[in-house]
Amino acid sequence: MRFSSRGQVDPFIVMDVMEAARAAEDAGRDIVHMEVGQPSTPAPEGARRALAEALDDQAMGYTVALGIPALRRGIAELYQRWYGVDLDPARVVVTSGSSGAFVLAFSALFDAGDRVALGEPGYPSYRQILRAMSVEPVGMPASAENRYQPVPQDIPEDVQGLIVASPGNPSGTMLGKPELKALMDLAQARDLAFISDEIYHGLHYEDRAVTALEVSDQAYVVNSFSKYFSMTGWRVGWLVVPEDHVRTVERLAQNMFICPPHASQIAALAALDCIDELEANRAAYAENRRLMLEVLPQIGFDRIAPPDGAFYIYADVAHLTDNSLAFAEEILREAGVAVTPGLDFDPHRGASTLRFSYAQSTPRIREGLERLRAFMAARLAG
Repeated sequence: MRFSSRGQVDPFIVMDVMEAARAAEDAGRDIVHMEVGQPSTPAPEGARRALAEALDDQAMGYTVALGIPALRRGIAELYQRWYGVDLDPARVVVTSGSSGAFVLAFSALFDAGDRVALGEPGYPSYRQILRAMSVEPVGMPASAENRYQPVPQDIPEDVQGLIVASPGNPSGTMLGKPELKALMDLAQARDLAFISDEIYHGLHYEDRAVTALEVSDQAYVVNSFSKYFSMTGWRVGWLVVPEDHVRTVERLAQNMFICPPHASQIAALAALDCIDELEANRAAYAENRRLMLEVLPQIGFDRIAPPDGAFYIYADVAHLTDNSLAFAEEILREAGVAVTPGLDFDPHRGASTLRFSYAQSTPRIREGLERLRAFMAARLAG
């Protein structure tokens, strides 16, 4: 049977790394996971308890397409609590993870043949989802000097949209309010659709992240319960859209997804109140970040832009390799540590970069760093 040309997207390399790590574990090896961008902690206890109680008296059928009204209100209240933003819950769309939010956003904003600018390095699925919709992703090579975040002069001509992420994946670096406003002002002046990926908000280690909604309502804002709320596999996220876009997105959601998972929405609503547990998780990430920034430069990974948020270190390893895929395979094979080649995030420069995730428990991060230390010492000695 025939294939569509738009369906021929690139693989998500980190998933291939996860599979290689799983195969090594099945063969009896102990692997430290620094490849995957997900918390090692479960969903908050209160979220799990709320769902267990609901299972006894609710059928878990369809909800309305935009999500349970109480959850939409809870998310709107989160914007007041975190940012001081007064958000109408009617503008909140609950989605099947941030991935579902991107599908809805791209469907609502872009036509086939449109061109959308996105930073490199950046989350690879932006490119692949756009391509699957016959929309052309246009990379903006962001510099280490700008901490791998785009600046207005990076935005190419003849694009119809712009995607930014703060904290970024893989860099963990953030845009301050002036930098974010400069990008949004340019987008508005050129009539570009503006999408702000804020999935790592809540995971900051000094100054908090700035939401695009502090600058303007003329943006699509994507977030999720996956990272800060430790609910990756529950597949529940959200999208905030301008008021006059709500009905368009609702019609798309009705037809594409019917609704987000009912059970996950119940758990997510309860997770909004589990702040003590979630802040304890963030404290663990802060310690992991401290360890990574202390040890990695000591052992040869010293070309990094220190992350402001998320749970990643993005390292330039051009002095060590020109094939990050082979280097990651070598590290997995010889050290028992899974890391992600930069090719996932930057198709042009990623052959000389690696991403290290520090989302695991602190003892496992310590173990992984010691394995990397021994590996690098042996490699340099050889």
